[in-house]
Order: sequence, then structure tokens, then C-alpha cells
Amino acid sequence: MTSLSRGLISHLRKTLSLTHTQIPISSFSITTHFIKRFSSEALVSNESLNERIIEAKKKVMSADSKRTGLIAVKCGMTALWDKWGARVPITVLWVDDNVVSQVKTPEKEGITALQIGCGHKKEKHLTKPEVGHFRAQGVPLKRKLREFPVTEDALLPLGTQIGVRHFVPGQYVDVTGITKGKGFQGVMKKYNFRGGPASHGASKSHRSGGSTGQRDAPGKVFKGRKMPGRMGGKQRTVKNVWLYKIDPARNLMWVRGQVPGNEGDFVFIKDAWYKKPDISMLPFPTYFSTEDEDVTSLEPLVADLGDTDPFMAAD
Repeated sequence: MTSLSRGLISHLRKTLSLTHTQIPISSFSITTHFIKRFSSEALVSNESLNERIIEAKKKVMSADSKRTGLIAVKCGMTALWDKWGARVPITVLWVDDNVVSQVKTPEKEGITALQIGCGHKKEKHLTKPEVGHFRAQGVPLKRKLREFPVTEDALLPLGTQIGVRHFVPGQYVDVTGITKGKGFQGVMKKYNFRGGPASHGASKSHRSGGSTGQRDAPGKVFKGRKMPGRMGGKQRTVKNVWLYKIDPARNLMWVRGQVPGNEGDFVFIKDAWYKKPDISMLPFPTYFSTEDEDVTSLEPLVADLGDTDPFMAAD
């Protein structure tokens, strides 16, 4: 046993052998304050003081405000003909029961964000920590979760339902998803290489990448060289996607062009960063339906095409 250990043990023995009369008043007050601070009553009172009351009501959106996004399921692609007779590719997205599953505030987590849950999942298909998270928040079991950073004025109460009317037809959005996985591919498919000669001088090297390095100087292959490898299966964001139409009755969205992922994959939609929408036309912090509103009887909302074709206009 070292001298340090013997010293600690002797100090503990002296401390335990002290009577109440031998304990200094300052030490007793410090110990009492320490016990009270970490008691259950103190914890409850501190939590009640730090808890912020978030109301579900309409607010005025400022230029610095940042709304939450949505989680959607890619249903597939279709086409339509506009009033000018042009055939336009359209991607259909389904907003499957989006709910605010967690509210993060600077007092608790140190950030301002909303966690959105999408879809439904059985308890037997979730892990115990996931089930405990949903039960602690008091929300239904969700299939997909995504955190969206927001400003403090865009916070929503826990359990708030968010539908497709969160966005307005005619605005631009950014869509993020996982691209289709292509597996291991060569340089001609992955990087559009031309390939080798098709006749003279080529022996089983028509689709090869050619030379990749040098001789003695520098005698290595530089990093970042385009070579065969895994293609696809990465997170990508398509920016400035034009929202053509929404269907509140079925929670469907029609956007111009393509979005990342296969049919049935999850994509994440938020207001465009570069082509920012008009804040006067956006519901803030989200759209709140009235009690007497029948969602199933609502008609689809289509963007105003105007005098120029928005599908054929150059970006």
C-alpha cells in the first residue's frame, strides 16, 4: 500500500470519527446546501423554472426566421402537360403523418431545433432506446426521425401535426436524400471517361482509365484521382426545386424534376436557401388548421403559372 493510499484512509477515519459538535459550522452548511441542491425537490423546481412554454399560434415571420422542414416519401415520377403544351417531368412526394417528436431549446440541449417524426412503426421493430425516447416524449412510434435547426420564434409544441400546407405552391424548396446505389462501376460510367481506342493498339483495355501516375518524379498516384469504385448511395441535395402542386386531402406534393433516391425512400424538404420564398406567403411557424375545417374535402392547390412557362424558363 502506498503512502498516498494510507493517507487517504487515515483522513477518512478521522472524518467518520468526528461527532456533531466537532463538525465546523461552515462545513455543515456547505454539506446541507450540497444535499438540498441535488435532492429530488430541487431538481423538480429547477426543471419547472427552465421549462419554456411554447404556444401553437400564428406569428409574423421575419427575414431572419428559419422554419422547420418535413420528411416525405418518394412515390415516383410522372409527367404532365402544361398550358403551353410542354411535357414536364414531375416527382410525387407523400408527407406521411409528420409530428414534432422533440423540441430542443438552448436551456436544455444548447441548440434550437425541432425533431420531426414520419410514418408509423411497430414496437417490436424498434430498439429499446428508441421506444423509451418516444414514450418519454409522449408521441406515437415513428419510422423515421430528422432534426431541423430553426430559430426560436419558429419553435412548435410537442406533438404538433405538420402537413403539406406547410409549403405553398409556387415556392422553391431544397430536397435532400440518398442517391440510388449503382455498386462498383468503372470510370466510363462513373465519370464519363471517353475510354481507349476501339480498334488499333487496344487489347482488352477499351473501357480502362489509362495512365494514373508518373515515373520516378513524383513516383506516386495523387489523391483524388478518378478511378473505378462505388457509385451512388450518398446524401445529395437538389436545390431550388419548384413546387408545382399540393393535395391537402392526401398529403401529396408535386415538384418539378427529379429528387434523389429510389421509390419508397425518405427525402427531407425545407425552404430553399438560394431562391428564398416570399415570407408574406408562407405560414409561420407552420399551417394550423381550424376545428371546423374538413381536410378530406379540400381541393388540390396549384401554383400560378403566369404568362411565362416556369417549366421551360432558364434557371
